[in-house]
Amino acid sequence: MSGSPSPSIPALLGREGLVLAGVGVAGIVVTFALRLIGGADTAVFVVAAITLAGLAGLVGLGTDQLGSRFGPGATGVLQSALGNLPELFISLFALREGLVVLTQTALIGSILGNSLLVLGIAFLAGGLKHGTQRFDAAPVRTIAIVLVLAVAALAIPTVSTSPGQYDQGHAIDISVFVSLVLLVVFVASIPYSLRGGRGASLAEISVERPWPMSMAVAVLAAAAIAAALVSDWFVEALQPAMASLGLSEAFVGLVVVALAGNAVENVTGVQQAMRNRTDLSISLIQNSSLQVAIALTPVLVLASLVVSPTPMTLVLPPTLLVGLGLTALLGALVVFDGESTWLEGLMLLGLYVIIAASVWYGPPIPA
Repeated sequence: MSGSPSPSIPALLGREGLVLAGVGVAGIVVTFALRLIGGADTAVFVVAAITLAGLAGLVGLGTDQLGSRFGPGATGVLQSALGNLPELFISLFALREGLVVLTQTALIGSILGNSLLVLGIAFLAGGLKHGTQRFDAAPVRTIAIVLVLAVAALAIPTVSTSPGQYDQGHAIDISVFVSLVLLVVFVASIPYSLRGGRGASLAEISVERPWPMSMAVAVLAAAAIAAALVSDWFVEALQPAMASLGLSEAFVGLVVVALAGNAVENVTGVQQAMRNRTDLSISLIQNSSLQVAIALTPVLVLASLVVSPTPMTLVLPPTLLVGLGLTALLGALVVFDGESTWLEGLMLLGLYVIIAASVWYGPPIPA
């Protein structure tokens, strides 16, 4: 008696996977065609951004499938590492082109975008649909506290190198030192994460039809390679597109690049809140902010010493530094009671819009 036939690849991918794969493939073809015929840089920029969002979604699906075989803790580590691949590639190519301000603001934008915009939308949508939502406050408080400490560490280079301070003129040195300390904290946190300290994972609740291991690895590898290719095209079109649209490097980094590079967390976090899975939603969103602060940012500071004509430091403009501090503080306050409401979500969104508006008026890239 023969067993039931194995599901086809389209059946395993499901509707969401097929849509994301379609966006990725179509986006690569269209972007390549636009570059081949000398299409407008703005069009290349927009299509590449959409393509990166689709590829980020595929990385998220592949991570869930792979992580479901190793338990929630390992899945959390995989989500943190692989979910930031698109942003890592964009940042490396941007640093290679000397776009240090854009890279800095994209990293800050990732923290602000997740902690204010995405968490705010999740609270707002979930609250309007389900009323007051409750979650296990203990693990969320831990993440919030570590994020506050990470933001404090990121603030030290700006404060200590300001005019009149003893470390003035040593921005690169202090930035490298802080980056190394943050990476030590990140590495030390991995065993805790592997023991399941992150709580529930996406893999535990959303993998309805498991993929073969070979398929999960193949999807991740293909999406990662494609993301690296499209990131190069995206950055290549970035400066001309900014000049054409009259946008500043800081605004594009803070809003556009940050949102494109964090598409997985942006969509999934809100979806889980609307399904009343608040623990999972908050954990995913906050962990993304934390990993950008203690892993991705220090890695790029060190990488800039090699790939960028101008090393990237952790010295930030006052507006972004204050915005980062207020974000960490407000984020901690709204989760400490273990409850979320739509009004708290609206307040988080309000602060994000105010910070984004303050950067909007920066000088545009010259044509």
